[in-house]
Amino acid sequence: MNGISVITCSRSAKAPSSFLNNITETIGIEHEVIAIDNSENNYSIFEAYNLGVAQSNYDILCFVHDDIKVHTNNWGKILRGLFSSDPSIGLIGVTGTRVKTKMPSTWWSCPEDEKVLHIMQHLEKGKVENWHTGFEKHSLVDVAVIDGVFMVAKKDDSIKFEESFKGFHNYDLHLSFETIKKGKKVVATNKILIEHFSFGTLNKSWYASTIQIHKMYGDILPLKVNSNMEEKAIMRLETENGIWMAYKLLELNLKKEALAIWSKIFLLKPISKFHLKFLKAFLS
Repeated sequence: MNGISVITCSRSAKAPSSFLNNITETIGIEHEVIAIDNSENNYSIFEAYNLGVAQSNYDILCFVHDDIKVHTNNWGKILRGLFSSDPSIGLIGVTGTRVKTKMPSTWWSCPEDEKVLHIMQHLEKGKVENWHTGFEKHSLVDVAVIDGVFMVAKKDDSIKFEESFKGFHNYDLHLSFETIKKGKKVVATNKILIEHFSFGTLNKSWYASTIQIHKMYGDILPLKVNSNMEEKAIMRLETENGIWMAYKLLELNLKKEALAIWSKIFLLKPISKFHLKFLKAFLS
């Protein structure tokens, strides 16, 4: 059926009424909202989204957080138009990056000019920032990965989340990587404005998940899409992201994982003052 299935994983028994009302008031086309009740933490985000897909009735799937507000009217029609304009599009978001390293890292661990952002983001202490960059030439930009706050795909692309991943992290990298492996494009658009009321944290489970997902997709990484970054710059970024990850793992006392990352950095850059500093910190 033609329409949009809006799928969210809710920490409450019911999705917030403000969220539901906003979707109904702004989407502009036939739709349904499938809110997976995860108030008792029965599901990982991967399992919850698969449940949503199984229950969906429409041909477009929109995976979204329930703590957002859409400021664009008729955004459902916009999405349908984007998919119709280019059959090679497999995944649409509003924030992402053109470059993703092979080294485990956040998706935003890249130079500022590689980020593609169109979102109102709430931060700590009530601060709100408007992030609008990367769309200087086009309203639709090919990227390597998108952020999970708002992800839209066609149902006929056989969307399925890998349930061997646990927890609530890196489902966005997973769907982005799977889309690219299928030969489809991942894109970000500035035609839809989202306001996001929370900001994620990088906890111990995030680091474990990040290592797992980069290992699973190591055969397609690093990714460079629509980017002018030279090979030397990407290699420097690989090293920078590896150093950051290695030290963070040490802080969490994940020494085995930190040592594995260090060994990869050593292969990338065998001569570096970092190695001695890391080993001292490792042994301390």
